[in-house]
Amino acid sequence: MAFSAAELHVLRRSLAHALQSSSAPLPAPEVQDCLRLARSVDDAVQEAGRLRAFLLEDLGRYRDALPGSLSGYLELLQDALAAGYEPVPDDLAALRALRANPLAAAVLARAQAVAERSVRRRLSTAPAPRTRLLALAGGQAAREERAEPGEPPARPARPAGPTPRPAERPGVPPKPERPVPTPGEVFPPRRKPTPPPAAGRAAG
Repeated sequence: MAFSAAELHVLRRSLAHALQSSSAPLPAPEVQDCLRLARSVDDAVQEAGRLRAFLLEDLGRYRDALPGSLSGYLELLQDALAAGYEPVPDDLAALRALRANPLAAAVLARAQAVAERSVRRRLSTAPAPRTRLLALAGGQAAREERAEPGEPPARPARPAGPTPRPAERPGVPPKPERPVPTPGEVFPPRRKPTPPPAAGRAAG
């Protein structure tokens, strides 16, 4: 991207104002110059993106037409590498197949170096793997370490309090609890002995 002399002058004034400690606003003419410069930069960036897209399309067409388009392919690939293009596996495979050509071998070495730098950059910016969780001090692991050799590991202590009842399944009525028997049910009263029949009745 190249700036004209007028654009460089506007850019220099904008940078000087930004570096000043004063917060005074820019005059209206300078604000208009900055806006025009920003529009020019946006147009240049968009044009560079369109040219890059055209270059990559031509590069793909020349690559598909190999080996007959060797000279044009190598020229386009060198221009793309100079513009920051990262070669894809198809480029590296095509160059390896054409390494008998001295220029193709030189471009292959350059493309491999660019691809290796790209891979290292992606690996350096990749998120770090999750760390392994460690046991807290004083927990079960610490008790097992303090145990004497040959002794089984101590069982974890049960929490104090009544054992919670299992959760009842929805839709199933709860079973009625068995009532506590009374003392009369546990120890029923003794029946009184039946008196013997009278003697007169026995004789008659």
